[in-house]
Amino acid sequence: MRASNGLRWKDGLSCFARNCPESSRSWPGWRPPRWCSGRLPVSKRTLDLVGGLIRQERNRLNTRWRKVSSGTQAVIVLAVLRHDQRLSDMAGGNAVSASTVRRWVLGAGCWVLEVIRLLSARAPRLDRALKEIARVGGVVVLLDGTLIRTRRRTGRDNRKNYSGKHKAHGLLFLALTDEKGNLIWISAAKPGRSSEITTARRNKITGHLQEVGLGALADLGFVGLDDAPDDNPVIITGRKHQLTDAEREANRLLNRERAAVKHGFANLKSWRCLTKVRMHARHATTLLRALLVLANTEVQR
Repeated sequence: MRASNGLRWKDGLSCFARNCPESSRSWPGWRPPRWCSGRLPVSKRTLDLVGGLIRQERNRLNTRWRKVSSGTQAVIVLAVLRHDQRLSDMAGGNAVSASTVRRWVLGAGCWVLEVIRLLSARAPRLDRALKEIARVGGVVVLLDGTLIRTRRRTGRDNRKNYSGKHKAHGLLFLALTDEKGNLIWISAAKPGRSSEITTARRNKITGHLQEVGLGALADLGFVGLDDAPDDNPVIITGRKHQLTDAEREANRLLNRERAAVKHGFANLKSWRCLTKVRMHARHATTLLRALLVLANTEVQR
């Protein structure tokens, strides 16, 4: 697969057949390797960011020589995150042993974990993100939650990850965006059974908003988040009576402003590794915050 700067990664069915001696290619049933190529839809800015972080980390650690360059490592990791490619498949086309990659996944030297750790360190904290919005003249932020699906594991320990709302196993995340839909903060992972309003209270979102003088637009799932609001929140529903034309217009205006937060989640979930998180749940928070940095690097409204 070719990235925007011309680098290419390959996905091979036979890992090292091209490097094997001729004598080893004569066994019965041996077949030549098959390759597929394609384009990696990431910008040069994103590739330069990831490659630069890897080079800086290698220089800081004074690490030993590695078989692949920092640029190749960046392409492999971005392919895994963007297309949900399996590490063993990527290893086969890049002259890296699949067994070695599996050991890296289980240990601290995993390429993907190394890169997402470097990227997540660049994600802003909640207080700093809100202060930046207030500094540039922002008035409100958009608040919403989403469920990132995970593998369904057996046993009682995984029951807490089952979401009755979505009828699926997953982890709950809250996110804040600016008025244009740019992600500015994402919370730590919570079990899927958690409610959005309880998660918001534990993160003390209202307290941070009040410190910088910002408001928040959210859906009905956050009704009652602020126990003592300065003004009565405008919540118009049609459960008890038919809405008037003015109330419908108020709902349309509110929904139009809130729509931008969905764009932020769409940019985040364009990284297909979030289709179903297969790594351990303890790495999910680091993964989401790393993808926040990548999503903002790719798309900035």
